[in-house]
Amino acid sequence: MAFADNLTPPLLKQRLADNPTGAVADQLAEQVRNWFGSAEIKDGAPPRVEGLTTAWAIEAPDATVPPKVVSDTGRYTIPLQRIGQTPIYAAAVDLPNGAGMIWTYEVNGQRRRSGNLEVYTREPETNYDPHVAHGKLIQMPEWHSNIFAGTVRDWWIYVPAEYTPEHPACVMVFQDGGYYKKFVPTVFDNLIAKREMPITVGIFVDPGHFPDTHISAGEERSFEYDTLSDQYARFLLEEILPAAEKVVRLREDAASRAIAGISSGGICAFTVAWNRPDQFSKVMSWVGSFTDLAAGKTLVEGGHNYPFLIRRLPKKPIRVFLQDGSHDLDNIAGNWPLCNQQMAKALAFKGYDYEFVFGEGFHSGAQGEAILPSTLRWLWRDVPIDP
Repeated sequence: MAFADNLTPPLLKQRLADNPTGAVADQLAEQVRNWFGSAEIKDGAPPRVEGLTTAWAIEAPDATVPPKVVSDTGRYTIPLQRIGQTPIYAAAVDLPNGAGMIWTYEVNGQRRRSGNLEVYTREPETNYDPHVAHGKLIQMPEWHSNIFAGTVRDWWIYVPAEYTPEHPACVMVFQDGGYYKKFVPTVFDNLIAKREMPITVGIFVDPGHFPDTHISAGEERSFEYDTLSDQYARFLLEEILPAAEKVVRLREDAASRAIAGISSGGICAFTVAWNRPDQFSKVMSWVGSFTDLAAGKTLVEGGHNYPFLIRRLPKKPIRVFLQDGSHDLDNIAGNWPLCNQQMAKALAFKGYDYEFVFGEGFHSGAQGEAILPSTLRWLWRDVPIDP
């Protein structure tokens, strides 16, 4: 029997369940080796994932007992099955939605390759639907800022198919726009078509950079995003939104404006709404850097102060969505999971309208992307759908 089809995690699961032997096992082992890569498989290949089904494989001719994959927390142990009499061991298992781990291959009790994994069931509205009307993503001319003097940046505007100039639209601004523009328009298309969020323009803004200087793009991004000041809010309100208004008409009430970001972009989104709740009432933060990245000269000027400011200062009219995972960063600037939990506790203490989704994931947008549709429904839930 020859395997003419390409392997997938579900197909490997099925093939292993058949307990192949002899020539069939030899063929499957060779197919597994080729699929994972003959070099990668020797120390344990990084897993292949389809949905929640995750496939693993290692070539271990020295194994005296079947190898296994173990997680850092001890929650997941995945025994590997020998394929016939070959030195290839493999497994394909269905992990729980939201599973996150640092995985390690173990052979004869010795640890081999390790890596990170998080898996999610993506909500259906994250998928492109050819049957709904699709908006237009417009790349705008490179922006030269005055407020962040000397910087230039890329930015884009998404205009929903249902937008008409007679009716100003809601607006949602995304930091690290080059990342978000890849998938947000699809979700907007689907939710707007289903009338589950208002007609909303997306504005995707990259951090600035200085051409031909020694200042790195990362340094400028951190300065713009992590600093607890109103400078970035002024940049949006005095530069970007007026420029966007030349393309689309936008509503000006705070209830119709949201702002979002990931990592330092997440704290940036919160800072904008915190400083200008009269202009932005909705915040979406993924793995937000509510840590001491902006330590300043005093070493205590960073976003780790927000939980205490939230508790002490009068409540502001903003709605906040936070997402983080237990495997997020832990470094000199702070512990991201703990800082996000502090934020959630402070928002709860003060009676804010907030939601906190805390999983097992890493410093990535994987969980945020998977649940973006329900997040947007929650953020926009009280804004009228009709213009």
